[in-house]
Amino acid sequence: MKTVEIKGMSCPHCVASVTKALSSVEGLKNISVSLEKAEASYEEVTPVDEAKIKEVISKIGFEPGAVK
Repeated sequence: MKTVEIKGMSCPHCVASVTKALSSVEGLKNISVSLEKAEASYEEVTPVDEAKIKEVISKIGFEPGAVK
């Protein structure tokens, strides 16, 4: 399970937007977005470049942080 920090989420709609965006990335599954922790966790079915993860988060207006 990997985790990416996300800055800028403030409501359940933000969580839904991030969940939808990450769901569109091929190779990710079991996506869980936490408003309280300001992060999203996911599993990789196939390796996914961190830059791709950050790109989809940025495109919808949030600021991605470190991937752990």
